[in-house]
Amino acid sequence: VEAALVARVNGTLQDLDRPLECDTDLELLDFSTPEGREVSPGPGVLDPRSPLPSQPVSPVSPQAFWRSSACVLGAVAEQFFGATLCSTRATEDGFFCDVHMGSRSVQSAELPALEEACATFARARHRFERLEATRQQLAELLKHNSFQLERLEEVTSPMATVYRCGPLLQLCHGPLLQHTGLIGALRVLTSSAALWGGIGSQSLQRVAAVAFPSARDLEQWERAQEEAAQRDHRRIGKVSPARGQGVPHSHGDPLVMPSPLQEQELFFFHKFSPGSCFFLPRGAHVYNALVEFIRSEYLVRGFSEVVTPNLFSPRLWELSGHWQHYSPNIFSVPAAPETLSLKPMNCPAHCLMFSHRPRSWRELPLRLADFGVLHRNEPPGTLTGLTRVRRFQQDDAHIFCTLEQLESEIDSSLDFIRTVYTVLGFSFRLALATRPDGFLGDPETWDRAEQQLERSLQNFGQPWELSPGDGAFYGPKIDIRIRDALGRQHQCGTIQLDFQMPERFELEYARYWERGRIGIGGQDWDRRAGLGICGGQDWDRRTELGIFPAVGPPGTPCPPRAVGAAQSRVCCGWGVPVLRAPPDGRTPAVVGRREREHGTVSVRTRENRQLGELELPRGLQRLRELRDGRVPDAEQRF
Repeated sequence: VEAALVARVNGTLQDLDRPLECDTDLELLDFSTPEGREVSPGPGVLDPRSPLPSQPVSPVSPQAFWRSSACVLGAVAEQFFGATLCSTRATEDGFFCDVHMGSRSVQSAELPALEEACATFARARHRFERLEATRQQLAELLKHNSFQLERLEEVTSPMATVYRCGPLLQLCHGPLLQHTGLIGALRVLTSSAALWGGIGSQSLQRVAAVAFPSARDLEQWERAQEEAAQRDHRRIGKVSPARGQGVPHSHGDPLVMPSPLQEQELFFFHKFSPGSCFFLPRGAHVYNALVEFIRSEYLVRGFSEVVTPNLFSPRLWELSGHWQHYSPNIFSVPAAPETLSLKPMNCPAHCLMFSHRPRSWRELPLRLADFGVLHRNEPPGTLTGLTRVRRFQQDDAHIFCTLEQLESEIDSSLDFIRTVYTVLGFSFRLALATRPDGFLGDPETWDRAEQQLERSLQNFGQPWELSPGDGAFYGPKIDIRIRDALGRQHQCGTIQLDFQMPERFELEYARYWERGRIGIGGQDWDRRAGLGICGGQDWDRRTELGIFPAVGPPGTPCPPRAVGAAQSRVCCGWGVPVLRAPPDGRTPAVVGRREREHGTVSVRTRENRQLGELELPRGLQRLRELRDGRVPDAEQRF
């Protein structure tokens, strides 16, 4: 009980010191609750082998803990910098606060002193006091802070919640801790630029941090971060410093053997195209393998692949509703006689495809898939490797269906998700994201859509959690969150319902006894994206079949005939580069003088377990069998 941070009362999270008003189902949650653990395996992540019921769970304790810690950081930052606090937010990896400091910026040399000031503030055991008031009352209380007033304008309910902590008064839905003394260790991590309200708005300073109940927890987290640095996809993907030191083959490229966690020369970024990835040959091979995998699943699941333009008139985004909500993130280019915009998503184009001719009920469900290039004008300070970019591609699909078909389509989409992530070796969590502030449409339609998604999640039989207010402005969704090698959570795929777009585009179909409209009169559509951005998280996965190297004996160049044999494998789609062995000799396939003379290849695992010498056709046949069977432990079963 002493370690409890927040309570779950009849399924609703609330502060510990709020009175119980009736008979309740009470659960006290601490920082280490399985559904709330953030350090490892990740927020809201449950071992898929655990026998848990199919009901929503919440990443509650760390979120409440970090939300409270963010208030501490915001209160201290206001005093420390003489700044105006704009907002605070808890994330899956910690928390941050945005402050307005005029033209001044936060210097890295100031962070240790800021961290010590936060520790001093926390030790003072300031209480978090919750207050519910009308919007008019809060406007008077927050009149000194224009940023808080602007946030208050987004509140649609007559009442709102604020919390007071020391000198801080902030809009926050809670729950929060009882007092700041529960924050035993806090580490300020970074400072960066941010923008209030998107591109072209006021410049802010963002300070990010992490906090834990004890110094020991912080030390464990720091050790995990050191391990994460070794598995950072930005490190694995870049060019190895050893390039240029090996023996070149006929095309002049040096012969270097990458290990799974060393630089593998997959991609790079350049200042001449910020936020856009250059996929090098090896990276393009991995990328194309992923695309072909998803394409094969589309084929057996009844999807039709389409290609849509990149440039559209802004009138399209105004019609879809995206312009009102998303215009700062849409790239526009002048093109006589009007300005055109690069598409940030595929859904409006697919609506045009649906409506370009009369549709019959016999065509439904109509499943359209698109690997088209998308562009989003992300702020420079948010760009992070392959996880936050300006140019990307998705395995993006839209399903136009009737209300009667909706449940089976969502069930099929969930099965699609499970198949993809099982093959790729990822465990995942599901979250139902409900309507946010400023949503489009009427509440009754949203309720119906959310209930349908909830039924499908219950039928799916895997634990899921509720994310109130995290839905898209046009419809609720199911977010799919995967875990990387360190147990950290990443929101990747999503299944969304949209009742608004079919109505805006007047999408209709004909039955011989009536005329129906998609989204009206019991019609709907479903949008799904599985892999999300075709890029990378931070991982420690075995290299997939088809991208491992064939090498010569340690310290010697490959014989010419072996070079020719290995290069011929590239034509077979295996993407086998001709490489020299590393000093430890741990190479998956060796072609030396003996193998060259006998037409064989010596195969071993990355743990250096010898698998024997095979004739080249037999080796290739076995590789094809394992690849086509999508065997997850192919190396052990070779």
